[in-house]
Amino acid sequence: MKKRILLLGTGGTIACRRSEAGLTPALTSEDLLDCIPAAAEFCDVEAVQVCSIDSTSMTPDIWTLLTRIIEENYSQYDGFVVCHGTDTLAYTAAALSYMIQNSRKPVVITGAQRPIDAEDTDARGNLLDSLLYASTYPSQGVSIVFGGRVIAGTRAKKERAKSYNAFTSINFPDLAVIRSGRIYRYIEPKLFDSDVHFYEDMSARVCVLKLIPGLANGILTELFRRNDCVILESFGVGGIPEYLLDEFSEIMRTMPDKLPIIATQVIEEGSDMNVYKVGKLVKKEFDLLETYDMTIEAAVTKAKWILGRHLGSRESVKSEFYRSINYDLLT
Repeated sequence: MKKRILLLGTGGTIACRRSEAGLTPALTSEDLLDCIPAAAEFCDVEAVQVCSIDSTSMTPDIWTLLTRIIEENYSQYDGFVVCHGTDTLAYTAAALSYMIQNSRKPVVITGAQRPIDAEDTDARGNLLDSLLYASTYPSQGVSIVFGGRVIAGTRAKKERAKSYNAFTSINFPDLAVIRSGRIYRYIEPKLFDSDVHFYEDMSARVCVLKLIPGLANGILTELFRRNDCVILESFGVGGIPEYLLDEFSEIMRTMPDKLPIIATQVIEEGSDMNVYKVGKLVKKEFDLLETYDMTIEAAVTKAKWILGRHLGSRESVKSEFYRSINYDLLT
């Protein structure tokens, strides 16, 4: 029996047409399906057009809408595929990893570097692979299918602006690869100890500051004043420069409810604040959280998910942040 898949369209390059103003999302989910008739050989697909935007305009409100649609239709379909623009695709995949947990049914996010009606497009292959993966046991959980690779939803990063192999799995192997219509799995599916759980609330008061040499005084204070969580993308394995220590100490003294998280600007291998004095001292003194091997996309969306639940105590927040979800954290 063929699997039933729900396709959710959000716009993006995959659904674009050329205009005088440049590429703009114009195709519907039904239009996309018309371009891949081969999908009918292994699945029955129904389509919902959630929105039609450039993915730079993606918001947590749309993540919530996607989650709600999947929850409302969860019992009726065997899998779900979200068509999405590539620029914020990794953020959406990470966000849905936290908003849809323990799903024994696959939730696949895909997109393309060229519109689906372009002659040399990668869109038809990506969409067909995504529907195949979503239709094949034992696919499960939230993942990205792109360029023949299956990447855990929390581990993807867009590393190439134009090439078809746009996404890389950071600090974690691909879950599978898809070659000529066959799926080769590298990671055995998890055994979930509870049923699927859906979350809708995401905090808007999370931001990221990329540190640069000689950051101006006051920027850090203003960001903490306006946000509940500030993720500091530090240098190397992580730390706070000495010239920022006085300002940071004052922030921690006067705004004790704020959540600082230390990340690294280095893509591979992650943070380790215990290596150098600039990290070890501040981590011990202020009980800072750090991202370790998490991607910045996962750290941002996980912080939004945690703060959106209003857990209360710092220990509860810390425990949830360090709980591994969809392979987001190995350390």
